[in-house]
Amino acid sequence: MLSIEPALCRLTAVIQRSTLREQLADALREEILAGRLAPGGEFTVREIAEQYGVSATPVREALVDLSAQGLLEIEQHRGFRIRHYTFADFRDLVEAQTLVTKGILHHEPARALPAAAPEAFTSIRRRAAAARQSALAGDLDVLIAYDLRFWRELDALLGNPHISEFLDRLRVRCWAFAVPRLRRLTREGGERDLAGRLWAAHPELADAVERRDVPETERLLRGHRAHALSMAEELTAAWPEP
Repeated sequence: MLSIEPALCRLTAVIQRSTLREQLADALREEILAGRLAPGGEFTVREIAEQYGVSATPVREALVDLSAQGLLEIEQHRGFRIRHYTFADFRDLVEAQTLVTKGILHHEPARALPAAAPEAFTSIRRRAAAARQSALAGDLDVLIAYDLRFWRELDALLGNPHISEFLDRLRVRCWAFAVPRLRRLTREGGERDLAGRLWAAHPELADAVERRDVPETERLLRGHRAHALSMAEELTAAWPEP
């Protein structure tokens, strides 16, 4: 009789490595979105492995994942570089989101605004309230986490994980553009310079989607895009790109 123990051991090792890979990717993504790893910064697999006290394999896999998400660039024979997003990049990212969301709203409103279970909107409203509170307070760390969770749960209502994943990656890249500039603003003027200046209409958007109100949803999404582009232009004007 063949023993399945070696196979189970190999499977356990793969699962543990996969989990570590995800944990490393999540940790590094948080560092980038928190602005603690600045655009243009370079590092190697070995440096990250030593910093976290793990082997090189899950680190390399995590860094490749982050490269696929658009947060890192692979430097041939040198390692990885944190990607720098320009205002032109940001504008293109916003345009891509707009084309997808407008297309769904115009051609498949029933998919865009589905009659979801009440408990789904209960969770979305909690995320929306937390995002609004942190936006009004200028608490960037808390806002980024809740903003991304809010949009992920809202996008999940579409029922298409590929669209949801695509939109999530675009939003993460938008934050990657904004965070270094917003951090510079808070360093020079304190959090009060962000209080009340960040988009905070998450609860209104959640309510409009739950009511399946297409015109109001479109109005709020237009407002979100206009606000994002306006602030991006302001930040770029304050600190011109090299």
